Amino acid sequence: MYNIYNKAIKDMKNYWNKCFTSTRVLLLVLLVISSTMLFATIYNNNMESSMDIAPPVEDKDSTQVWIPTKQDIEYQDSMYAIIERTSADVDTIKEAIDHILYKLERIQYVDGTSDSIRYPIKNQ
Repeated sequence: MYNIYNKAIKDMKNYWNKCFTSTRVLLLVLLVISSTMLFATIYNNNMESSMDIAPPVEDKDSTQVWIPTKQDIEYQDSMYAIIERTSADVDTIKEAIDHILYKLERIQYVDGTSDSIRYPIKNQ
């Protein structure tokens, strides 16, 4: 019984090695991928052709100009004020950061040395 099992496994391995060489496996994979892409393309084209696309709406009176109302002007003014305050806050923060960085760059120790690119350590 054990010999029959071993013979079956050996025959299966031989069959596998004959049928599925690397070239055949590669061709099989390429066939599956290309056929999948072909079906997807056909399906996509059918979906696009079945979609109802509305024609663009033409503006009959193209000379009409938007005239802002009082509320529109107030809204725009409030947005401008918010932008100006934010810009001033950012400038203030930048100045504070520059001030802090300047202080950090000129740290000096009790013995007269300093850690700074601007102020090199003096030889004693």
